[in-house]
Amino acid sequence: MSDPVTSLGQNRTPRPPAGPPADRPRDAFFDNAKYLAIVLVAMGHFWEPLKGDSRVLEAVYRVVYAFHMPAFIVVSGYFSRTFDMRPDRLRRLVTGVAVPYVLFETAYSLFQRFVVGSPGQDISLLDPWYLTWFLCALFVWRLTTPLWRAVRRPLPVAFGVAMLASVSPAIGDDLDLQRVLQFLPYFVLGLCLRPEHFRLVRRWPVRIAAVPVFALAAAFAWWSVPRMDTAWFYHRDAAQELGAPWWCGPVMVLAMFGCSTVLTAGFLSWVPGRRTWFTTLGAGTLYGYLLHGFVVKYAVHEGWFAPGWLHGPLGEILVTVLAGACVTLLCGRPVRRVFRFAMEPGMEWAFRRETAQRGARSGESRGSRDSRDSRDSRDSRDSRDSRDSRDSRDSRDSREMVSA
Repeated sequence: MSDPVTSLGQNRTPRPPAGPPADRPRDAFFDNAKYLAIVLVAMGHFWEPLKGDSRVLEAVYRVVYAFHMPAFIVVSGYFSRTFDMRPDRLRRLVTGVAVPYVLFETAYSLFQRFVVGSPGQDISLLDPWYLTWFLCALFVWRLTTPLWRAVRRPLPVAFGVAMLASVSPAIGDDLDLQRVLQFLPYFVLGLCLRPEHFRLVRRWPVRIAAVPVFALAAAFAWWSVPRMDTAWFYHRDAAQELGAPWWCGPVMVLAMFGCSTVLTAGFLSWVPGRRTWFTTLGAGTLYGYLLHGFVVKYAVHEGWFAPGWLHGPLGEILVTVLAGACVTLLCGRPVRRVFRFAMEPGMEWAFRRETAQRGARSGESRGSRDSRDSRDSRDSRDSRDSRDSRDSRDSRDSREMVSA
């Protein structure tokens, strides 16, 4: 007679070996959010030559600048939660962030020197110019992600770093560290968020509450135009450099974070969660971000914003529509195919072949190990239950024999 434990193990259907995890489909909500945020970024840059003549446009500009980059940074932090020092992830960081930074910092400097006509424009990788500061900041933030994941209270620590930066004019312009440090809390906030937080802000009560919130923000922005320096929204200077007492730096860091977080939540509450005509454009936001700067700088150089009629309401609306159309085109598939060599270079020649394979094996072996451990644990429980059942049956048979 066969042993029940042995036969149980022999009759179990073998499971296929665990393969590499399949790519998860892109979340339409986040692609929509990234596209809409980058459209607002482009509109803000197109408004800059016009806003000096319109208090209303200046107020709208301030409202948009209060949340458009914070929203983009929070989402970037959210998708950096799993970043570690695994070789394949470091490779993606280099090819997807560091290399585009080097290429576009060089391209913008050459563009400024030879097209715009600024012969004094130097090529310096330590002094990000115009839009490239975000790539530099993202590289630093993502490299420090394991540290923020290890800290018990990451957000208060990030606030401390940002507040210290806001009172430290000696930091200088190298790597645009003021922006890197003052925007840091938004990235760390993204690291701390979970999917349920985004589901919470997409509820109808939040969407309805966002209407008066933005109306109040617009009214305050209009009031603040002659009373507050717009540079506070850029987070690139210490308080002393803005002519304010040192204590204004930490106060403004906290105040701006509170306002930006509330407006970001309101913005995200209005982002559609379903697939729309612009959902696929969310995968190309880096293209739109880095390329639209050339259009803006060339338009300023050529005097396209000079006509007086553009500085009226109809002209401002036209510029806004053109800005949205421009960045939409730059996020599209044809442009992405042309510039993929700069934005998403493969660079297999620069890395050891086993780097990517090791990362894939690491993820695969981890999944296989988890599956094996789970299977062994289940087999062990089944075996133990079977043994306990047999012992109980033997004990019952023994008692019946004794009573007989």
